[in-house]
Amino acid sequence: MNDKTSRAAGLLFTRALLGIILLMQGYGKIFTYTAPKVYGMFFKDFEKTFIPKWLIWGTAYYTSYVELICGLLLVIGLFRKWACYLVAIDLLVVSFGHGLVEPIWDLQHVIPRAVLLITIMLVPQQWDRWNADTIFFPQGKDASI
Repeated sequence: MNDKTSRAAGLLFTRALLGIILLMQGYGKIFTYTAPKVYGMFFKDFEKTFIPKWLIWGTAYYTSYVELICGLLLVIGLFRKWACYLVAIDLLVVSFGHGLVEPIWDLQHVIPRAVLLITIMLVPQQWDRWNADTIFFPQGKDASI
C-alpha cells in the first residue's frame, strides 16, 4: 500500500469506528430504551443540580439523536465536519454533566471517543478520500464548511 492509500484507510477506519460506536449507542438510546427510559436511567440525577428540568430533557434528546445521526454520517463520510462539531459538543456536554453529578467519574467512555474525534478533526481533510462527501460534492465544495 502506498502512503496515500494507507492514510485514507487509516482515516476511514478511525471515522467508521467512532461512527459505529456513536451510531449503536444512539440507536440503543432511541429505539431500544426510548428517551423517557434513558432520561430515568442517566439524566434523572441532574434534577438535583441547578439545571432546569426542560434543559435536562433537551440534553437527553440532543445526546441521543446526535449520537445516532452523527454516528451514521461519520460512517458514510457525509457532512463530516458538521458531524464532528456536533459530536464534540456532545462530548463536552456529557463530560460536564458527569462531572456535575459525580466529580470523580469513569472516563472510559469519553476518552476513547475524544481521541478518535480529535484525530479525525486534526488530520488534513484531503487524506479522507473514501467518503460520501466526495460523491455528492466532487469539486471539493462540500457542505462541511
